[in-house]
Amino acid sequence: MTVNFSPGDLVRARGREWVALPSPQGGILALRPLTGSENDTVILDPELEILPVEPARFDLPADAATTVQSKAALLADAMRLTLRRGAGPFRSAAQLAFEPRTYQLVPLLMALRLQVPRLLIADDVGIGKTIEAGLILRELMDRGEAEAFSVLCPPHLVEQWVGELKARFGIEAVAVTSGTASRLERGLPLAQTLFDAYPFTVVSLDYIKAEKRREGFARACPDLVIVDEAHACVGTHKGRQQRFELLSGLARDPERRMILLTATPHSGDEEAFGRLLSLVEPSFTSMNFEDARYRERLARHFVQRRRIDLVSGDWDEDRAFPKHETTEFPYRLSQPHLEFHEAVLDYCLGIVSRAGTGQRERRLAFWGTLALMRCVGSSPAAALSSLRNRMSSESDRLEPQIYDEDGDDEDTVDIEPSTTFDADPALLALVKHVEELVRKPDPKLTALVDALMPLVKKGVNPVVFCRYLATAEHVRDGLREAFPKLIVESVTGVLTPDERRDRVADMAPADEEKPVQRILVATDCLSEGINLQQLFDTVVHYDLSWNPTRHQQREGRVDRFGQPAELVRSIMMFSPDSAIDGAVLDVILRKAEEIRKATGVTVPLPDERGPVTDALMASVMLRRGAPRQLTLDLRLGDGVKVMEARWRDASENEKKSRARFAQNAMKPQEVAPEWEKVRTLLGSPADAKLFIERAMARFGVPLEPRKSLLLAHVDELDVGLRERLKGNGLSGSVRLATSEPAPSGTALLTRTHPLTATLAEALMEASLDPESLSNLGIGRVGAWPTTAVQQMTRVALLRIRFKLTVHARKEQLLLAEEAAVVAIQGGRIMSAGEAAQEMLNTPATADLASIARDRFIANAKEDLPSLLSGPIAEFVRSRANELMQDHARLRAAAGSASRVTVEAVLPPDVIGLFVLVPGEA
Repeated sequence: MTVNFSPGDLVRARGREWVALPSPQGGILALRPLTGSENDTVILDPELEILPVEPARFDLPADAATTVQSKAALLADAMRLTLRRGAGPFRSAAQLAFEPRTYQLVPLLMALRLQVPRLLIADDVGIGKTIEAGLILRELMDRGEAEAFSVLCPPHLVEQWVGELKARFGIEAVAVTSGTASRLERGLPLAQTLFDAYPFTVVSLDYIKAEKRREGFARACPDLVIVDEAHACVGTHKGRQQRFELLSGLARDPERRMILLTATPHSGDEEAFGRLLSLVEPSFTSMNFEDARYRERLARHFVQRRRIDLVSGDWDEDRAFPKHETTEFPYRLSQPHLEFHEAVLDYCLGIVSRAGTGQRERRLAFWGTLALMRCVGSSPAAALSSLRNRMSSESDRLEPQIYDEDGDDEDTVDIEPSTTFDADPALLALVKHVEELVRKPDPKLTALVDALMPLVKKGVNPVVFCRYLATAEHVRDGLREAFPKLIVESVTGVLTPDERRDRVADMAPADEEKPVQRILVATDCLSEGINLQQLFDTVVHYDLSWNPTRHQQREGRVDRFGQPAELVRSIMMFSPDSAIDGAVLDVILRKAEEIRKATGVTVPLPDERGPVTDALMASVMLRRGAPRQLTLDLRLGDGVKVMEARWRDASENEKKSRARFAQNAMKPQEVAPEWEKVRTLLGSPADAKLFIERAMARFGVPLEPRKSLLLAHVDELDVGLRERLKGNGLSGSVRLATSEPAPSGTALLTRTHPLTATLAEALMEASLDPESLSNLGIGRVGAWPTTAVQQMTRVALLRIRFKLTVHARKEQLLLAEEAAVVAIQGGRIMSAGEAAQEMLNTPATADLASIARDRFIANAKEDLPSLLSGPIAEFVRSRANELMQDHARLRAAAGSASRVTVEAVLPPDVIGLFVLVPGEA
């Protein structure tokens, strides 16, 4: 006869006890060992088992070994830290390898209040959108509401997403790119797609947007999708149009959950913004912001916080981010360099004056002038490379390169552009001139060394951003000569994304006790993608970007959540002698900075590039003293006026946007209490640290303090523990961080850290099977005198299981677990939770005589069955009711959200039973 088991039931199979988990299909059992972890789960068919699968009962500690106070307290901590299926409304909290900030929980709460979560998360750069999306993802998985997912992102972010999901959320996702797809598909059955075989994927948008792949993905796409850099998918040129068609096709399924991430939701392009909103809800494309009901509906799906909102507002998160100090560093050109700048500009203005009246010819002449002058301003090496590339035929690619646009490239282009000018004797003379200049001292590089010298003495680690590859190599070589004791490396577009990541990682110190200063020189291929806050704390804009958001992206690599330094710096270099630097500052950067100071937001360059080009050319010509008639003939003054109007519009639009979309619906006091309740039940990083300190000391291998770190010498542990830890990737001396942000090469010591999990599981096993760690002597019963009680008190360690039924689109039956410490006096539970735990943690004042100790323990064992059926059962039922209310409160929503019912599985497992008698201080 087949016995049906529900999640939470105890089962005996294959000679041991198991806990039944939610079944993958009818007639099949998913079982987790009673003392094991989720990684030890097995799937079996009872019909195929040699021995019958039977119901089991957790043994009461009738014959359990006795233990002392310190080991009993350690067992209580281990019991709490082994749980991975938390019963509270934040189911995912037990799986997180970090401590989220309160504000990062807001998008999660918003998602839980929607029947089909669709969110646009538009927080500022560096606030933690990846973390916020990951929290939603992990929560939906642990609630049984998501069995598969895909993250869609630009190619340079794929590996970062894979790493973040594994390190922070314990999710093993596979990268799907043009380089990995064929390998993943190899050997799959014809009827099975890559996305059927791999339920957790991070997919390159540029790989999947092709029409043949797009259609296949649409058929196999999971019902949970995260889209990073969503603003790059809603433009109108070919590449972005393909991405938008892909996403709009996915969004047509009303049951698909979609989380869209962007730091720049509105760049001034109303059509693109409407497309973005349509992915959340088709009716949002009306953008009827004057309608209060429209704004109210949109606010349920849209969250946008500036850093200033979090630092100075109700959230009081000033400690979550470093202070940011910005400075300008002007430098003078030497006479030879100044003469070369003027010669190039004179040559370019001659080309412009001869370009004729045709709009395309004039525009190409303008672009060629600006492109060449930008290279000249970057470095002699970049100027030489650009002049030698002059015969390139890629004239139509000049505009996006000049204005640092992403376009549809997989990467930022850092090769020096062609000038589009034909070769002539004057141009050849310029080539010869710059060839001579390359061999002379570079005043810009000298200025960089002067700027860095005092900072290096203070111990900073800078990232120097250059626009062009030739400049980056030139600067790298110069800095190696100027700072021979520092590690100086460069990362440019010639490296693959993996090579870039490896080169940055190799700059981390091998030994935290022997830190080595470092300088990284990079092109804008690194301004997005790889987060640098663990290794660097200063950004130098060696070359001015012509797109203000590029400066924000560069600085956002180090000025972000998780930066260990209290102060980060950004330095903007420019030369007042350079006509092109002055033009860019006047026309673009200073205007954008005025708006940033007024609104707290960096606005992008206005989309209409013609007026920008005209205004830049007018400024360049004015600075060079070009004839006023030439400026009038070219009608460049019109561009200046248009640009002034565009910047005014951008400022007003940004102010309106922030007023419309500010996330004021949720306050800290609505978020923090719920999270604190969960932390108390599961154990915070501080609790994990205390447990590891006690456990390692009990095993005879105390932790070794090292500055802000702890070293755990795991190779000195018992051989059985060593093997288990080695299987989890831990050996030698493990470096543990006790607070966030964790330094590079370490991991935060949390409840999910392999060391915490392994030791907690080992202690639980040792209490149930003393032979597993025979030298530890940890038991499940005990008695001792203590000042924590005024009368005899029995403290029980309970492992409680609940059946959670989620009534949603499809009903889900889930297992939830909770550890509880209860104090019982006279047949009634007097306290539970922290109060009861504190009783257990209070040291014993003396040892009881063995006769007295055994009598107290025997009486407690005798009374336990009646306690289990009486006050303990009542306590467990009340906890089930409290949990149901907690879930209901978080799921309270406008609209029909899912609801949860909670049923207690009785009796709970009694892990330990201890008698505390009054003792003298």
